[in-house]
Amino acid sequence: MIRLTAELTPAGTSYLETGEGHPVVLIHGVGLNKEMWGGQIVGLAPQYRVIAYDMLGHGASPRPQPGTGLVGYAEQLRELLEHLQVPQATVIGFSMGGLVARAFALHHPEQLEGLVILNSVFNRSAEQRAGVIERTRQAAEHGPDANAEAALSRWFSREYQAANPAQIAAIRQTLASNDPQGYLTTYELFATQDMYRAEDLGSIRVPTLVATGELDPGSTPEMARQLAARIPGAQVAVLDEQRHMMPVESPRLVNQVLLDFLQQAMSQQNSIKGIVA
Repeated sequence: MIRLTAELTPAGTSYLETGEGHPVVLIHGVGLNKEMWGGQIVGLAPQYRVIAYDMLGHGASPRPQPGTGLVGYAEQLRELLEHLQVPQATVIGFSMGGLVARAFALHHPEQLEGLVILNSVFNRSAEQRAGVIERTRQAAEHGPDANAEAALSRWFSREYQAANPAQIAAIRQTLASNDPQGYLTTYELFATQDMYRAEDLGSIRVPTLVATGELDPGSTPEMARQLAARIPGAQVAVLDEQRHMMPVESPRLVNQVLLDFLQQAMSQQNSIKGIVA
């Protein structure tokens, strides 16, 4: 069992780091924190240098300033990599973390070597947009755990919830313990920025994987296909019978998808560097 002690950057970002090799950064979803990545840290660390951190407004990281946009969240990642003296990394973003990963790819392309977007949103329908805006209103009025039960039902299969009540309770507590303003600032971005600089996604020139679950109601397979179509050469993976929290519910399955992609991406990048040299 890997037990890690969180550390802080000069700007206050809380992060975990383990393993050696190519750097891989993990960005969690809204309302969660770096602890969601336990299954991936164990699965990836034997081959990669794995870095997981708390987004602004989450976990032990500082709150975002009022009005902070995705640029500010991308800047947080840039500062973390600078602190760790990591010139380039593969960035894996889950849900809201996928929006941050996209923003980082657009604003700091020189620091990106590969991109994975898991269970994230793109081009919501009017109905989907109305639903997430309503959840934002509820969070503003009642706090971060305003719609926790509905969220957990969207995120996990009924079987997993029934078999893992302690873990579900812990995630519910994580949602409830979020700083209200930090959570709301982040959730408002999650609710409104699914088309953030969509017209510029064609400029992303690194190996990219967009993946989601077959049964993910908020980050649908169609969203994954549409997003991947905007990024040159991007791959799409739709995991059978998986819901939103597939990195937690099915870590071995997700890890295998990630490891296959990382191996392929590293080979591709090494080939390119060889040609350039």
